[in-house]
Amino acid sequence: MADDQYEVFALKYAQRNGRTRADSFQFDDDHASPHDMDYFVWILRNGARTILVDTGYDTKEAARRGRPILSEPIDMLKRMDIAPTDITDLIVTHLHYDHAGSLDQFEHAQFHLQQAELGFAVSPCMCHSALRAPFTADHVCTAVKQLYAGKLTFHDGSGQIVPGVRVHRVGGHSSGLQIVEVDTANGPLVLASDASHYYENFEREKLFPIVVDPLAMLDGFKLLQTYRAKGAIVVPGHDPEVLKRFAPVHDDGMTVRLDQPL
Repeated sequence: MADDQYEVFALKYAQRNGRTRADSFQFDDDHASPHDMDYFVWILRNGARTILVDTGYDTKEAARRGRPILSEPIDMLKRMDIAPTDITDLIVTHLHYDHAGSLDQFEHAQFHLQQAELGFAVSPCMCHSALRAPFTADHVCTAVKQLYAGKLTFHDGSGQIVPGVRVHRVGGHSSGLQIVEVDTANGPLVLASDASHYYENFEREKLFPIVVDPLAMLDGFKLLQTYRAKGAIVVPGHDPEVLKRFAPVHDDGMTVRLDQPL
């Protein structure tokens, strides 16, 4: 495989069953129906690099929030024969608790974050409990420590991480939320993360209830639609449907290869 093309994997580490459509869509005609949510981290890998996109949350955070996990994200990496020290770059799509835990476990990685995201997470906006709730102070503090250690690269809008991997700020769900565009042997692939929790969010332009900028979220949906129209594979951040649309890696159905749709 060329050094600027990647295999891409989604690793499921948690789930929340018992949710309803009211938890997923701000405006919907059937708020009471069940609507489950899966939690993922993502791996981009070729012969030269192993890149982690988001780090999930661990058992300590799971207990604090009352949201159990199925497996530690780091243990999910080990099942792929990946140690934390193998990670060359770590892209944090945003600093919400379920995407930015255990940042201190990746000592060899260079971190990548939108400037607007860290600015938002330490701004007066956090005086409001509704905006503060998806963040965990320890995670944000760890990001600041990585900055002071010289291991955090800021991006402002669009930027290249390495050849074949680019990030683009879309905001909406969080101020500095970024999506990840990856070149694969099967063409371009976009990890939407929480720019679209479910396929239905961007396909039908349905707002997710946790949103700091509705217009930015809607513009993000349009951007994802544009990528798909150009032939890119677009992968939402929390949709259980992802495990049904891509090739399984293990028999337990917890890991799929995203650059190989079924």
